[in-house]
Amino acid sequence: MGAYLQFGCEALGDPTRFAIFEALTERPRAVGELAGLFPVSRPAVSQHLKVLKDAGLVKDRKAGTRRVYAVDPEGVARLRKELDRVWTDALSAFKRAAETWEEPHNA
Repeated sequence: MGAYLQFGCEALGDPTRFAIFEALTERPRAVGELAGLFPVSRPAVSQHLKVLKDAGLVKDRKAGTRRVYAVDPEGVARLRKELDRVWTDALSAFKRAAETWEEPHNA
């Protein structure tokens, strides 16, 4: 498994982080707004956003005194490309196995 795929899956594997990511797919949001959507503190939301940012799935920009987070389309595209590669490899292996499979003979 590629490192990018691993980091992306690990980042999205946490239910709260996944929910934060999903909220960001709707529109960019500040930490305070995200904290209002979930039963976690602002510092916890910031930590989740750091993990998502380190995984390349979100980006941020300064807006006055706040930071606004949004999904990073390039990072999501890279993750999707890795997932597509894994599924293509798995389906190819399944196809090869199915084509060589022989029905067991009854004795």
